[in-house]
Amino acid sequence: MLVFFLLIAATLDLVPMRWNFGELASLELLDGSPVNCLLIERQNWRAELAPAAAARKLKLFGLLRSTEDSVAASRQAALVKMNGLVLEGKFDDEKRASIRKVAAGAGMEIVELPLRADLNFDSKDAVIGTAQGLWPGVQAQDEADHKAGPSGAPWIDTNTGFLRFVQSATTATFWMGNPPPRRKVYAVERYLQAIGDAAMTGARWVVALDEDMSAKLLVRDKTALAGWKRINQALRFYEENRQWRSARSFARLALIADERSGALLSGGVLDMISVKHTPVRPIPPARLNAASMAGATMAVNIDPQALGEDQRRTLTVFTRAGGTLLTGPPGWKFPTPKPGQITLEKEDLKKLDEIWRDLNALTGRKNLGARLFNVSTMLSNLLESVDGKQVVLHLVNYSDYPVENVTIHLLGRYRSATLLRPEQPGIALSGYEIEEGTGFDVEQVGSVAALVLERAN
Repeated sequence: MLVFFLLIAATLDLVPMRWNFGELASLELLDGSPVNCLLIERQNWRAELAPAAAARKLKLFGLLRSTEDSVAASRQAALVKMNGLVLEGKFDDEKRASIRKVAAGAGMEIVELPLRADLNFDSKDAVIGTAQGLWPGVQAQDEADHKAGPSGAPWIDTNTGFLRFVQSATTATFWMGNPPPRRKVYAVERYLQAIGDAAMTGARWVVALDEDMSAKLLVRDKTALAGWKRINQALRFYEENRQWRSARSFARLALIADERSGALLSGGVLDMISVKHTPVRPIPPARLNAASMAGATMAVNIDPQALGEDQRRTLTVFTRAGGTLLTGPPGWKFPTPKPGQITLEKEDLKKLDEIWRDLNALTGRKNLGARLFNVSTMLSNLLESVDGKQVVLHLVNYSDYPVENVTIHLLGRYRSATLLRPEQPGIALSGYEIEEGTGFDVEQVGSVAALVLERAN
């Protein structure tokens, strides 16, 4: 039993990366890196890799896909001393059970990265995840114009709405395993955005480099090495502050939603709210109770038909206590996603227009935790520690250029505020009193940052 719990603890601390290299010398690239878990393609499985990795305290996980003879591959992984297996994609129950039996016999851990629609939030695994996601960034129609989203802001490709729901639906550590699109070459800022996109909701991005950067790192190209250093600085930034993952949402707006109301899709109501920098707390109907609604002043119930009698009673108590409730239009039902779909289609967006207009009118200019200004290419997430003494505002900039002169209005009074960034020392910020709380001005945000605040007594 002790060994079992030690394995769980070790798995929770893994910082994973898809490792595109087969040469033992490539492991030198990990000197000083927080990456400690390598996901290895089958063609790069070699017996001599295990002792070299163990000497560097690295875990090796063999990547398996259902398109291959994955049961035989799991046996091969055991022979070359892999520490674990990653099951990526869709596996039938029989094959999954056979692989798990092999893994258990060899002492290998298992992480599954299925399609979003196949996620099991009741899994007993220490780590769950998916390989199905968007590559984060501002989506541009052309060099001069950005596509506008339903909120009127530039369209940001992000997984954060989906990940906010995930964090409300499971206590497992979550790996976001979306790789960069093939045959694309990205600036290093895009990797920092991918790290921050997952980290600000408590998840870990499985680091994955494009083919061009991988090739340049292998020959120790100076520009690629400089970019790799910045990637590691961002990873270390979130690992050194891992306590943020256990923080709870500060949001005063609750969104009651689940898989049937589009919570597994990107670009839905959760993302629409987030783009407006309104902190939002997703609550699955099954977890709707007085405790999950504590502190909320507004709530949105997308699909009233999904609630049982106890959940409806919870909302009745909420409104009688002064809470404001917005429900979906009568008879409205969220469109059934197509197989493999992870984003809303244009027709689906049109069907959400009515809910979005009502929601936008409801929240208006109210401060439901935080309001941010001059941040059209940024997303944020406001969290508070379990003891309520510390508040953290995550900031991720999805453009490839710094954002300057950011203004932040937060509910509450604070005795100290520090701006933390991966590549620079922390900066103490002076707040100023505003009607609903405290205001702060930030001169510049590169790709990722966090404003850490200590509440006044």
